[in-house]
Amino acid sequence: MRKIRIGTRKSRLACIQAELVAEYIRKNCEGYETELVGLVTTGDQILNKKLDEIGQKGLFVKELDHALLAGQTDLSVHSLKDMPMEIPEELPIIGYSAREDARDVLVLPRGAGEYDLRGLIGCSSNRRILQLRLLYPQAQIRTVRGNVLTRLEKLDRGEYGALVLAAAGLKRLGLTERISRYFSVEEMLPAAGQGILGIQGRAGEAYDYLKGYFDPEAGLCARCERAFMTYLSGGCSLPAGVYAEIIDERWMKVQGLYYDETAKAVRRMCMTGERSRAEELGRRLAKELKDGGPSAVCVREVVI
Repeated sequence: MRKIRIGTRKSRLACIQAELVAEYIRKNCEGYETELVGLVTTGDQILNKKLDEIGQKGLFVKELDHALLAGQTDLSVHSLKDMPMEIPEELPIIGYSAREDARDVLVLPRGAGEYDLRGLIGCSSNRRILQLRLLYPQAQIRTVRGNVLTRLEKLDRGEYGALVLAAAGLKRLGLTERISRYFSVEEMLPAAGQGILGIQGRAGEAYDYLKGYFDPEAGLCARCERAFMTYLSGGCSLPAGVYAEIIDERWMKVQGLYYDETAKAVRRMCMTGERSRAEELGRRLAKELKDGGPSAVCVREVVI
């Protein structure tokens, strides 16, 4: 019996996500057993600063990378949106899960009927702050850190009037009932890879036993979105959003949003292309938005 040690952050959501991979292995891979190896990352420890103020990349993956390189784990399971755009050659992404709901959602304190614009909105990224200011220009927005359950506790204690979270995380936690409003991707473009799990392994090792778990279409969307962000040299702190989707067996489309800091303007654009050239499509869209091409629509001027 071969044991597969799966590296994961220690949060409840991260463990649930890693367990999805472990369950697949146990049910579909004869001769394999699994063990979750929980690790605390730098991003989990530093909670008094915004992510872009910490001054490091890979805040939620570095410790998992070290364990994988040292042979303490055999693979890592990440929320793809938390993974840096630059991945070490020796630790490639070996596959992607099917995509859960990619949308962002509004969450209210227990018992609240609707958001009345009076309470603080808590969120964790410049991407969300930027788009919230377009949706709710009169609202006050403040950064909130911590895992999903910690943020919900702060909300229910009255520290915030609302939170913006990822639908995927709440659904995987079994907390769908906490969702008060789904933002369409037209209202709020998600982070690159939101709703997808990225599985990371060691270069040169065989991971054939996971072939049936990986989702090729989610992989195409993930590579398109990450190519978009890579072109913009962006990580979690860049105020940009992107969402790709498959149209049919040949075509896919991708929507992107980019904040031009010099012009203090938000640009948005949608592009369609062949799915066989997914990464090129993401880069082309990013270039058009960054260059302010004629097809890029300036949503409005805004200061973040």
